[in-house]
Amino acid sequence: MKNLFDKTKIKNMKMKNRFLRGATWEGLADDNGHMTSELFDIYKDLAKGGVGTIITGYAYVTKDEQPNPGMMGIYDDSFIEEYKEVADIVHSYDTNIIMQIVYGGSQTTMNPPSKLIWGPSAVKNEVSQVVPVEMTREDIKVLVNAYGAAALRAMKAGFDGVEMHAAHGYLLSQFLSPHFNRRTDEYGGSIENRGRIIFEIYEKIRKRVGNGFPILIKINSKDFMEDGFTSEESIIVAKRLAELGIDAIEISGGGLYVHDNNLSAVRKKVNLGKDRESYFKEHAAKLAEEVDVPVILIGGNRHLEVMEDILNNTKIKYFSFARPLISEPDLINRWTSGDTKNPKCISCNKCFEIPGHRCILNIKKTK
Repeated sequence: MKNLFDKTKIKNMKMKNRFLRGATWEGLADDNGHMTSELFDIYKDLAKGGVGTIITGYAYVTKDEQPNPGMMGIYDDSFIEEYKEVADIVHSYDTNIIMQIVYGGSQTTMNPPSKLIWGPSAVKNEVSQVVPVEMTREDIKVLVNAYGAAALRAMKAGFDGVEMHAAHGYLLSQFLSPHFNRRTDEYGGSIENRGRIIFEIYEKIRKRVGNGFPILIKINSKDFMEDGFTSEESIIVAKRLAELGIDAIEISGGGLYVHDNNLSAVRKKVNLGKDRESYFKEHAAKLAEEVDVPVILIGGNRHLEVMEDILNNTKIKYFSFARPLISEPDLINRWTSGDTKNPKCISCNKCFEIPGHRCILNIKKTK
């Protein structure tokens, strides 16, 4: 019988348990994406708290395009030394650290937005109201190279891997979606074409970092839109990435455009019933049957017994948390000690409204 506290490996990366901290936008980097003392403290607290592997908040790969304020950057070599400090802190607690890398595209909350924002097509984003510039083939080459360079920087900084962010409505997710991708060239049309930029980015990263460095991807189970990326298409893309050699696939879903329908990756009221938990598990379980690659499930993971059931009755191997570790960075240590009560996170999403994305339950009332 498999256990959530098993010691395992992804490639050569030793995992002290099956728990990962899912990428979380902290909003605490400086104006140029560099580390701050608050960010160092967050990663130290997470590592001390017992989670086996940390996936960082998303880091933007090109200097001229930043999708959200306070994001970490990885767009030039000036970041390497400070990220070495982060990696050393995290490793001192026998915890892995993986950098999530991203190009945001038209899904932006920057005010004003970046001066030049690329998209697969010049389709207005309903949430941000931004109309991106349709990428040329040369633009795509530039971006592919930017991802490769960013991954190499993460490796030089001592990180244990990188994760391509291809979910939640950011640029790579938009390439996969017929709603945003109206192209008629080799990057549009069929799902194989819409996934081409992701396959090219994977291959560029692999060429830059070699075979021993883990490369992960976060991808939607589906977009939850009428003309969006489907579950069937998600499996096609994932299977192709598995053939190319991807090391793990993290399954999420939706984006800001379905937030009001409670279909996004951060659904509310998860704590009202076990049937509301682990809400991407059906797709993740189906994918895990189709690929010989570790599948990581994120989204509403709460009860240990629910995750243990999924672990032992599907081929899903790992579980990510975001909001619960905002609320309780030491949650995994608590569980390890035998205190297996549920996380105190109630999925209220008030952490989105507090500077630094802090848990409202941890904010002390002042007179």
